[in-house]
Amino acid sequence: MSHPDYRLNLRPLGTPRGASSLAGPRGVGASPGDKKSKSKTTRGKKKSIFETYLSKEDVSEGLKRGTLIQGVLRINPKKFHEAFIPSPDGDRDIFIDGVVARNRALNGDLVVVNLLPEEQWKVIKPESNDKETEGAYESDLPEELCGSHLLQQSLKGYNDSPDVIIEAQFDDSDSEDGHGNMQNALVDGVKKLSVCVHEKGKEDAGAPVTKDENTFMSQDTRALPEKSLQRSAKVVYILEKKHSRAATGFLKLLADKNSELFRKYALFSPSDHRVPRIYVPLKDCPQDFVTRPKDYANTLFICRIVDWKEDSNFALGQLAKSLGQAGEIEPETEGILTEYGVDFSDFSSEVLECLPQDLPWTIPPEEFSKRRDLRKDCVFTIDPSTAQDLDDALSCKPVADGNFEVGVHIADVSYFVPEGSSLDKVAAERATSVYLVQKVVPMLPRLLCEELCSLNPMTDKLTFSVIWTLTPKGKILSEWFGQTVIRSCTKLSYEHAQSMIEGPTRKIPEEELPPVSPEHTSEEVHRAVLNLHRIAKELRQQRFVDGALRLDQLKLAFTLDHETGLPQGCHIYEYRDSNKLVEEFMLLANMAVARKIHCAFPERALLRRHPPPQTKMLNDLVEFCDQMGLPMDFSSAGALNKSLMETFGDDKYSLARKEVLTNMCSRPMQMALYFCSGVLQDQAQFRHYALNVPLYTHFTSPIRRFADVLVHRLLAATLGYRELPDVEPEALQKQADHCNDRRMASKRVQELSTSLFFAILVKESGPLESEAMVMGVLSQAFDVLVLRYGVQKRIYCNALPLQSYRFQKVGKKPELTLVWEPEDAEQGPAQQVVSIFSLVEVVLRAEATALKYSAILKRPGTEGLLDWQDEQGGGDLAEEQD
Repeated sequence: MSHPDYRLNLRPLGTPRGASSLAGPRGVGASPGDKKSKSKTTRGKKKSIFETYLSKEDVSEGLKRGTLIQGVLRINPKKFHEAFIPSPDGDRDIFIDGVVARNRALNGDLVVVNLLPEEQWKVIKPESNDKETEGAYESDLPEELCGSHLLQQSLKGYNDSPDVIIEAQFDDSDSEDGHGNMQNALVDGVKKLSVCVHEKGKEDAGAPVTKDENTFMSQDTRALPEKSLQRSAKVVYILEKKHSRAATGFLKLLADKNSELFRKYALFSPSDHRVPRIYVPLKDCPQDFVTRPKDYANTLFICRIVDWKEDSNFALGQLAKSLGQAGEIEPETEGILTEYGVDFSDFSSEVLECLPQDLPWTIPPEEFSKRRDLRKDCVFTIDPSTAQDLDDALSCKPVADGNFEVGVHIADVSYFVPEGSSLDKVAAERATSVYLVQKVVPMLPRLLCEELCSLNPMTDKLTFSVIWTLTPKGKILSEWFGQTVIRSCTKLSYEHAQSMIEGPTRKIPEEELPPVSPEHTSEEVHRAVLNLHRIAKELRQQRFVDGALRLDQLKLAFTLDHETGLPQGCHIYEYRDSNKLVEEFMLLANMAVARKIHCAFPERALLRRHPPPQTKMLNDLVEFCDQMGLPMDFSSAGALNKSLMETFGDDKYSLARKEVLTNMCSRPMQMALYFCSGVLQDQAQFRHYALNVPLYTHFTSPIRRFADVLVHRLLAATLGYRELPDVEPEALQKQADHCNDRRMASKRVQELSTSLFFAILVKESGPLESEAMVMGVLSQAFDVLVLRYGVQKRIYCNALPLQSYRFQKVGKKPELTLVWEPEDAEQGPAQQVVSIFSLVEVVLRAEATALKYSAILKRPGTEGLLDWQDEQGGGDLAEEQD
């Protein structure tokens, strides 16, 4: 799957890396395993630390009887001694306390746990409202909720302009999961930076981390009974090592120079403290490392865990490679990709031999006889301006009775990817393209992505189409599926389409538009865009009437310096009508194909489901909204959407409050998942919660998602173009699981890429100022959503020039009163009350350590802060919604 020398347990990671660069609570680099005695391992004692795993037989017996429970392990990135697995009944997570109970499992692994006796369960004190009882929250919002295929390309070919607006960090969010994930990216990737630990292991004055510092977030303000117990467990088996077993970090000499180990091993200290410290053989290290260790203090290395014995706090590993200097874009990016098991190696010659060799390639004459020829139709693409992998095109022509023939035309990728070929295998293994801020790691070779499959203008292309007759209200009168040939007449950007929508009667000058093929005119394209826009508005309105949900969150776009690749600036994406137009027709096509393949192959359809929100977290959120006096209805996706639309006004404060609440509503949401229809017995579970439809799939992005390629093959079999793929439901489910794992990993990678670039921006261009809204209040700190940048930060009272601060609950609402030191002798101390939904002014400042930055509160009444909405414009939310 990856580099030839990376063969150790390279299972895709299905869960977040957390990229925490915090040291542990016990000081710099404190290893998860050495709470008690640091020298225990170096003294050569061989007492077992971890329990031996149960046998496979005992595990399957225990799972059958219900005495054992399985689940995906989540380790809290900020308190790495705490881990959780979801409760099978949707109730509060099951708690796993400490490294020993975790028994060598890593974040994202599928583990089997045994519940501990009740007297050993975690006690949750009523006053603590421990946010972490629900387990390291990391966003799992399904992309369909938010709509944001922020497609973006590498900088090649943009030499003419020094600054490139990168329009995308997200591989796709179909409005499918109802929400955008951007800023959760920043929860894990950026919020991790909020505690700084200095070299001697002393915690910053500005970062008091007390044992019971617990946030009052959406799910935390519940008044618990006198005391409540959280079921606690220990890991007894690892069913699947989904964590890649790779980590980035730094090399250090062992502390005890006289020990046996000192002569053989160095210590690798991972940046992510959820991974143990690792012994690596000195022979793997640079030759002069032992004599000049300081030369390597800022060098990032990649290490892979080879083994982790029962009698050792530390794992054993192999140093894979040196990446370069910490804090630089490329080494950090390669580290992120490797930790998440993303294969970014060049495609092998064996794979490239599967591609057409005689270039330029032309469509074989016999293909025309098998396909509907649409080359004379006015077909066009709408994409981000930098996009090069154009999956989808649209057409719209008026027909009799005032109706329209509307077509969605998708690149026929399966034509170029023969089943069972080396190309098929590598695409299946990669499963998705991965969109970073500065480049794309493609699922398929560039010849396919950007040339043969990409629906570039004025060239004949093979496509798979869905064509409807629609009324102006979007009602489907007829539906046709089939293989086609198109010739796109122009490549519109979202900006081009938006200017057409905004100027319905204006003749747009040719220099403002891309070239249009001579057979068609820009007026014809303009008319088609307007007709599509009108129908899309009706479709969208009807979807929300029918109970769909959308949770749009703030998403960042960067302007990169062409020469250095460094971020020059950033802005929040604006999601506009042109994006919505494309999204509506992609959703319509995906739903149509889902119905078609499920009807033909009820046991073998590859579909996409979105489970309803987690009950426990949803109940907590309901209670929170009651306490805050917010009239929110959580009874269904549609009811929640209606509440969000109707509860808030259009003034600045209301919009900010809506952002915070949208963020809170996203927390109980689950991931949308691919699945095989023959494996799930209960058809009620097929439903898509956010879209509120019974059947959904992915069909519209086969260049960048392997699931769509599989769906194309199923649709082709449905229509008699080919035999049904010879795959049993269980095997198809396995492919679906793999697509889910890789999709999750790619989402984390994109989020971490965004947080990397934002941290560099703060360092290069900071300090940055913005308004922020308080999301949660603790006894010594509070969490804010920084409105101009969509990032979440924790602000510590000890970091502010305060005379004093006081925490109290007013009714059930937590509140901090800050008493500021007077700026001069004449002034008295200024008092400021901070509670949930308070608007405050913050400054983001880089710290001395690479890529760490903190947020501090501006003293009330300080001048010189821009309104966050002043910079809300700009930047297209370049998305391909499906």
